[in-house]
Amino acid sequence: MTETSFFVKDGNSYVPTSLGRGPWGPSLSGNYIGGLLGRAVEREVDDVELQPARLTVDLLRPVALQPVQMQTTVVRDGRRLRLVDAFMTQNDVLVARASGLFLRRSEHTEDTVWTTPVAMPAIPAEHDQVAGGLPMLLQSYGRDPVAGSPGVGVTEWCHDGQKFAWARETKLLVDDEPLSPFTRAVMAADITSSLTHWGTAGLQFINADYTVTLSRLPEGVWIGLAAVTHYGDAGVATGVATLFDETGPIGSGVATALVNPGFTPPASRAAT
Repeated sequence: MTETSFFVKDGNSYVPTSLGRGPWGPSLSGNYIGGLLGRAVEREVDDVELQPARLTVDLLRPVALQPVQMQTTVVRDGRRLRLVDAFMTQNDVLVARASGLFLRRSEHTEDTVWTTPVAMPAIPAEHDQVAGGLPMLLQSYGRDPVAGSPGVGVTEWCHDGQKFAWARETKLLVDDEPLSPFTRAVMAADITSSLTHWGTAGLQFINADYTVTLSRLPEGVWIGLAAVTHYGDAGVATGVATLFDETGPIGSGVATALVNPGFTPPASRAAT
């Protein structure tokens, strides 16, 4: 039977399907870890006027392709904000955690504030069917900033210029639950690390965390990322990407990473 989600709920546990395997070995991919943590904090907020403004995901250790459990706690519940922490455990060991900040929406200021101008390539053409059951449609841009190429940007991102990506999840996160706009953005934001840390010699870093900030929720199913900065010294790096939906910028992704030379990406499981 064709798998349609990355996790199946079993009592108090979430059981990974084979779709959840990441590129670093027989362990869960960081975007699905972040997605499950994002889902957990979002379920602690029932006020539709509270905007999910920030989620930081700490990837504490590799997560095996085995059941995980989730716990949440509301750290602060104020009139204008709610702060929620989420914890992922496996075999009673903490393997990942997240902190989610929700801010109350209000009338926005009319003042003009400077920001770095960033232009994304056009969203890829839609496809009626997803070939081969791919878990994600991913189009990478770099060497070719207009047409790009499908899948992880092994060639596209291997240069010293700006890099871009459009991503669209094709599977569900848990059982038959629709992906929320917030969860969709959280999962896509994990691409920030590869996008911003990929250089002329390939991907020489592995991220220890990632953060997504949102001024608004995305519209549509495509999430875009444009690399903005990469700074590194003594084996530690930080990268920032601007996040987009089909109408324009929506926030930022940030990833801190450690030097990890010699990584060879496997054949991409994300393509158009």
